[in-house]
Amino acid sequence: MLVLAACGDKSTLPMGADVGSQPTLKAPNETLIPTVNIAPARGWPSNMTPTPAPGLAVNAFGTALDHPRWIYVLPNGDVLVAESNAPERPAKKGIGNWVTSKVMERAGAGVPSANRISLLRDADGDGVAELKSVFLKDLHSPFGMALVGDSLYVANTDAVVRFPYKEGATEILDKPQQVAPLPGGPLNHHWTKNIIASKDGSKLYATAGSNSNVAENGMDQEKDRAAILEIDIASGKTRVFASGLRNPNGMAWNPETGALWTVVNERDLIGSDLVPDYLTSVKDGGFYGWPYSYFGKNVDTRVKPPRPDLVEQAIVPDYALGAHVAALGLAFYEGSLLPAHYRNGAIIGNHGSWNRKPRSGYNVVFVPFKDGRPAGKPVDMLTDFVNKDGEAHGRPVGVAIDRKGAVLVADDVGNVIWRVVPDPG
Repeated sequence: MLVLAACGDKSTLPMGADVGSQPTLKAPNETLIPTVNIAPARGWPSNMTPTPAPGLAVNAFGTALDHPRWIYVLPNGDVLVAESNAPERPAKKGIGNWVTSKVMERAGAGVPSANRISLLRDADGDGVAELKSVFLKDLHSPFGMALVGDSLYVANTDAVVRFPYKEGATEILDKPQQVAPLPGGPLNHHWTKNIIASKDGSKLYATAGSNSNVAENGMDQEKDRAAILEIDIASGKTRVFASGLRNPNGMAWNPETGALWTVVNERDLIGSDLVPDYLTSVKDGGFYGWPYSYFGKNVDTRVKPPRPDLVEQAIVPDYALGAHVAALGLAFYEGSLLPAHYRNGAIIGNHGSWNRKPRSGYNVVFVPFKDGRPAGKPVDMLTDFVNKDGEAHGRPVGVAIDRKGAVLVADDVGNVIWRVVPDPG
């Protein structure tokens, strides 16, 4: 790994050039040995936290978790946390796969999945959960959650399942009922599957990342992947809602327009400055380029055979977040607790890069919106997840807004849920 870390290329773009509606896109630089620059996972020393933006404060809402990835806030204020990691998969051959496995180990993602959802409850309202209970167990690499009526839907890595829910319950012992399958299988390259319910509760939208970096395993392995799927809850019937999205994760409804938005992790291994991960609205039937092109009609020549017909259809994403930041969490801020300028903007959890010099991401950022569109550069909300020695105390993943309007952040290396509020001082 030390030898690999010394290889590869470095970013040459001015800071911020790869951000916004019209990012600078350099020529691809495909190196023989991949650029590897991961921040090794170390966890947080006691009494240490990430650094909040001026005017904000942060504290640990829940601790001693096991690789917390995603957060869902129930109507009564209880917070569900998916403690999860990749499912067991057969070892894959090749230098690229070997590099990926070593990167994941150093990043803290090489541990077995807890396969559970825990419930955190702050009954006394002091901003710290005093109750933690195992809410659901024996799941299969769970990630997204959605409550519709009295049914709780959970996205396992290979299926959406349903459980009956009663308000105030601290555990569910019922067996899961399958609603719809999701792309899984032994390869299952991007295993995280998120879900969000339509406003009328009749549909679920599920993310399914690609089974490769750029289709190197063949397009036959990509059925219903690199996509957002629409699931009819009543029948379980599924269709592709939008495609060409390499690895979508966070989804949220825009509070001003009602449109579905998502954050997407773009492709690797063509340089430290390519390709920017992005935030975008999602059009029904839209195609966003993967694997044949990126950020519109910029062709990826690694993909054979090419598909110029699909490249011609590729939609340009709304807003670049920067190369390799690994944007995962997404929530629009509709609360009133934080200062007014946060209203209706997007809060994004950036898990952090492994294929870039210098590192990018490892932070929580805020993108201001006006009239339902991005209207300014990303602003740091939480930083200093990486220390001066290049070690990761934590890595942000899912973000959510609690019932009081505080921002919750899942940190899968720190094994903590952070809570961001206005600075009382």
